[in-house]
Amino acid sequence: MENKYMQDNKWWVSPYNFVDEVIETFDLPQKVEIHDATLRDGEQTPGVVFRKEDKIHIAQMLDEVGIERIEAGMPAVSEEDFQAIKEISKLGLKAKIFTFARALPIDIDKAIDCGADGVVIEIPIGYPKLKFQFDWTWEDVLRKSVDCISYAKEKKMHTLYFPYDTTRAREEDLTNLLTRIMQDAPPDAIGIVDTMGCALPEAIKYMVRKVKELTGLPIEVHTHNDFGMGVATELAAVTAGAEVVHSCINGLGERTGNAALEELMIGLQMLLGIETNYKFDKLLSLCKLAEELSGVKPAVNKPVVGVRNYTRESGIGVDLVMKTPLAMFATAPQFFGREGEVVLGKKSGKASITYTLEKLGIQDVSDQTVAEILMDVKAKGTEKRSLLTLDEFKEILAGKGIG
Repeated sequence: MENKYMQDNKWWVSPYNFVDEVIETFDLPQKVEIHDATLRDGEQTPGVVFRKEDKIHIAQMLDEVGIERIEAGMPAVSEEDFQAIKEISKLGLKAKIFTFARALPIDIDKAIDCGADGVVIEIPIGYPKLKFQFDWTWEDVLRKSVDCISYAKEKKMHTLYFPYDTTRAREEDLTNLLTRIMQDAPPDAIGIVDTMGCALPEAIKYMVRKVKELTGLPIEVHTHNDFGMGVATELAAVTAGAEVVHSCINGLGERTGNAALEELMIGLQMLLGIETNYKFDKLLSLCKLAEELSGVKPAVNKPVVGVRNYTRESGIGVDLVMKTPLAMFATAPQFFGREGEVVLGKKSGKASITYTLEKLGIQDVSDQTVAEILMDVKAKGTEKRSLLTLDEFKEILAGKGIG
């Protein structure tokens, strides 16, 4: 069990994740893959535009990190999107390339012309969508789906059927639709789509089991983060047997975004104990590239990529931030090519002052002087309602004749 929750000074998570009473509730698949949709769903973040060169660069880096599937875009959107997908398909990446399609044969033709390996066929099934947006019944959805799925299969495309807003579908509609789909035009996989990010992890697990029972097909899960549970629901789906989880880098996506790629990667490896071949040392570069090209800056406390994730202001345990980081964090910053950071402010303690003095090469400062410096640091941090800069700290030292 030790190798699961703690590994080589890289991470140390809860051992209770791996006790028998927890593990025996899991139905993990033999293999889990990540399908990244940054180039399509991530670009749907309001105000974000990825040009062709951007998409090619992101796709190459996703492949370097080891992501198994890349949703390269929707060729029907524009000629530039079409050409971007075509170029990505020619790169010879290890990742399989998918396109996004409406339930129309013309979109399947575009996917084929792009050289894609697979296609995601979207159509609504959520009851609010059917009732208020499309004025459809489940029978309408079935009728519009069958010919398109059959056409994609005839063309040897890996076909993911993607009845979106799945988590707000009436259960009888979903049951009827999938039962008939399996009779009339079975795809290669079924997507459970939490378009509005409104399902609990337990609800997603229920749906994975139900859809598997109805279809016997591999299940893919695509979630959004409207209730802050995008990653949690996808990890829950894996514990119920889902084989593919969808993501966007940095949690990009409409409204509150999609399940974040980087969080899914560490969740699969560290929390579920699934062995992966992902290159975690390349992850930060990928996330920074997406930030640069999208213009969307992650929150400073965003998991994995937030600039303050490994920052310690409180004086307690300051020495451990550098010497034994897993005493202070669940993941070692070095695992992602980062370093811990000690900062000064209202919550600092004597250890913070001593550490910063040593970092500046200043030694042999008395305890009394350290205490006085600490009082000045706390006062300055309170006054400015922020952290102190190094120059501000040096000013305090200069006032005491130090430095």
